[in-house]
Amino acid sequence: MLEIDKLCYTSKLRYVNAGEKCFFSLASVILCIVSRSVPAALLLLIASTYLTVRKGGISIKRWLRYMTLPLTFLLLGTGAILVNISRTPLDAFALPVGSLYLTGSRAGVLQAAQLILTALSSVSALFFLSFNTPMTDILGVLKACRLPRLLIELMMLTYRFIFLLLENASAMLLSQDARLGNRDLRTAFRSRGMLASMLFIRAMRQAGSLYDAMEARCYDGQIRVLEEQHPPRRREILSIAVFEAVLLLLALLPFAAGAAGAGAWL
Repeated sequence: MLEIDKLCYTSKLRYVNAGEKCFFSLASVILCIVSRSVPAALLLLIASTYLTVRKGGISIKRWLRYMTLPLTFLLLGTGAILVNISRTPLDAFALPVGSLYLTGSRAGVLQAAQLILTALSSVSALFFLSFNTPMTDILGVLKACRLPRLLIELMMLTYRFIFLLLENASAMLLSQDARLGNRDLRTAFRSRGMLASMLFIRAMRQAGSLYDAMEARCYDGQIRVLEEQHPPRRREILSIAVFEAVLLLLALLPFAAGAAGAGAWL
């Protein structure tokens, strides 16, 4: 079982209505991405961290470890916005390199910070959903939203095969290490190629076996799964509505300020 899947089933928010958690995460992500508002992004980042760590029971160390990966990617990705190579220094910073400068403008620094905060807060909201909601509950929400049945069943089967492929890959890697299949670079490349080909063959065999098993159990084109019912609570709905309203107000502030400035200029 994946670590994220273990966190889902041990979370204190496991039995909170899945529709509430999905709406909170997706609505917050949409508002942050559309508005690019720094206050809204900070609020969402703090709220997601609080809910996951304090309410969900996940340790702050584990939460920071998961957040480090997207943060590192964002810092590397925004370097192209932040740093420029120019013959003339800009107003934020300038490091001389021969006759050129590694320099950046204040506008670029602000744009990079805005991009990092927006992306990081969106990732934190999706992590909140992933760490506190099992995949079966998410699929139940998608089914309630009237998504195509074929799409939901494909997602369910894909999710199931992730564990099967990881288990097979782990067993094959252990077998290769026991036979010194990674003793040098050349042998390691050859072993990885063999692992990929055998993993593909085993995946096809397991897919065929799964279909045969489903046919033997009177499969009629629809996968039926027992779903746990966790009714929504009025207090939780009200809290989500208040939070999204505050987030919407923070998201609209830049547009309101721009409109006021344009009116004053006219």
